[in-house]
Amino acid sequence: MKPTRVPKNPCFSSGPCAKHPGYSVEELKDTPFGRSHRSKPGKEKLAEAIKRTRDMLGLPDDYFVGIVPASDTGAFEMCLWSMLGCRGVDVLVWESFSKGWATDITKQLKLKDTRVFEAEYGKLPDLKKVDFKNDVVFVWNGTTSGVKVPNADWIPDDREGVTLCDATSAIFAMDIPYHKLDVITFSWQKVLGGEGAHGMLILSPRAVQRLESYTPAWPLPKIFRLTKGGKLNKDIFAGSTINTPSMLANEDWLATLKWAESVGGLKQLIRRTNENLAVFEAFVAKNNWIHFLAETKEIRSSTSVCFKVDLSDEKLKELIKTLEKEKVAYDIGSYRDAPSGLRIWCGATVEKEDLECLCEWIEWAYNLVK
Repeated sequence: MKPTRVPKNPCFSSGPCAKHPGYSVEELKDTPFGRSHRSKPGKEKLAEAIKRTRDMLGLPDDYFVGIVPASDTGAFEMCLWSMLGCRGVDVLVWESFSKGWATDITKQLKLKDTRVFEAEYGKLPDLKKVDFKNDVVFVWNGTTSGVKVPNADWIPDDREGVTLCDATSAIFAMDIPYHKLDVITFSWQKVLGGEGAHGMLILSPRAVQRLESYTPAWPLPKIFRLTKGGKLNKDIFAGSTINTPSMLANEDWLATLKWAESVGGLKQLIRRTNENLAVFEAFVAKNNWIHFLAETKEIRSSTSVCFKVDLSDEKLKELIKTLEKEKVAYDIGSYRDAPSGLRIWCGATVEKEDLECLCEWIEWAYNLVK
């Protein structure tokens, strides 16, 4: 029978992601509208966002955290262009965004000493083949494939190269040992449901040493420059952004962090995410027509959860349109480059009860279109 209850929030997009429960624009009333981001109130707000981010994540004291332009893409690109080229590069590819980084490295930067290890959707490359004498580029969680690295045990502490990790759909939702990573980037609009436009950049001392000891052969545009006079521009990591940020988006980020603090911080964010994934694990176990795209549980994402469904592409599109028409699920089709299927966000801002409700609707819609 057609379900009678509907999700309180039908937004299950994998980015921008759902706002936190109880969100209201009233939370943004303290935005310093009309004030310069370089004014005392503006810089204090940006510095607060950096400090709350650092405290929430529990980063090492000697790691730098900064707000940079152009979302996670901008944060990661500025590091690729600023740090790579002085030694070989190993790139791990298993979905769309990691493939994009490989393309930038091989076709835009044209680095000759590059090895690309690629796996099809649902699988991971062989992590044992990575040579840590090289710099290593990878995503922690494949946002478009629903596949994550299982842990960081494969990354040695005595590595010679730097590790550059796009962690945008993993951080705040998965256990990440920061000492294994030298560059960590993410965007506000993922796990905590912030707004787009700005990225966060986290640098280890080893990453800073690379920036201060190596100058790329190519020119760097202003928004990529992390050094000044051969030294790290520490002002960036104290709230003096490279270009003009949105103070409204920054206030929204502060609101998301305050909500996260109110529910118990990082540990509870991870717990909420894992409990959300468990809803779908039970659903898949009960129905033999829907399957996780990830090949094994060990590498299964807990945020951007991807599924294969035993329907033709035409019937699957009909299922997705039906759920959208019923206003119970928006934006749950697989990413445009990924295999046909469903992709449903299970990050901490999504309520477990909404996912349980969604499962009822997916089952109903499947039987309807089948």
